[in-house]
Amino acid sequence: MADRWTLADMPTQTGKIAVVTGANRGLGYIVAEALAAKGAETVLACRDPAKGEAAADEIARRTPDATVHAMQLDIADLQSIRRFAADFSARFPRLDILVNNASAVLVEKGTTADGFETHMGTNVFGTFALTGLLLDALKATPGARVVNTTSNAHRMTKGLVLDDLDFAKTPYIPMDAYAKSKLATLLYTYELDRRLRKAGIAVTAVAAHPGYSNTNPDKGGFWLRIATALVAQSGEMGALPALYAATMPDVKGGEHYGPGGMAELRGYPAKASSAKTALDQGVAARLWEIAGERTGVHYLEG
Repeated sequence: MADRWTLADMPTQTGKIAVVTGANRGLGYIVAEALAAKGAETVLACRDPAKGEAAADEIARRTPDATVHAMQLDIADLQSIRRFAADFSARFPRLDILVNNASAVLVEKGTTADGFETHMGTNVFGTFALTGLLLDALKATPGARVVNTTSNAHRMTKGLVLDDLDFAKTPYIPMDAYAKSKLATLLYTYELDRRLRKAGIAVTAVAAHPGYSNTNPDKGGFWLRIATALVAQSGEMGALPALYAATMPDVKGGEHYGPGGMAELRGYPAKASSAKTALDQGVAARLWEIAGERTGVHYLEG
């Protein structure tokens, strides 16, 4: 892969259909705008309809030839996910690129509409359900891709407590809860790739992380905000790994992309490493089962 890959190196996406969750701000907006600018018909799947429409209008203003749509999706609400998937399938014949970007980041202890701990319910169970409900649209598209957004923070936890994913017994620390959800995202992505391969389905599932990017400057304590202001790279740089994973022809299922600089904090896209805890196939398989049980969305079983 190119040492200093940028948007100028992205191939045309004309004729493709893309969905980016959480696309009204931050990394999601940057990814959606880049895909639309390269010709993809791009759906901004956003929790707040007004913010989604405003983001779509801004992309259209900045890139007059872009085709963008805003659709309502609350990834932390299974009813909303089912409604979005049904609406999307009714409007579009296929899906080339699904970027699961929407995330809960360092929130205080709480639950989603379905009673899941907020980080796990949003970042893992919501992503699991949406991908499963859109799988038929992905399968209808040769070369379709699923890009799941993870984080270097997945290294900052000892591992998942599979019988306590809602932190009923485990002490709740926002950073640990966030880290566990991003570890679970990697486990899910690798398990998705294995199951797609086993089923002979030509959908590519990959993960990408933005490194240390200045897209949530209001999150964390005083010193974390100072470090972010001084050290973090731009959101535009942080979005490049996901865009590489979504568009480049050399990408293979089960790969993980991130910044190629020191400790994967900054830099141009490169293949990223994963903590050993993210490679445990037994844990991944059990997490898949739990996600199916808790969301009621079952796919690629057996």
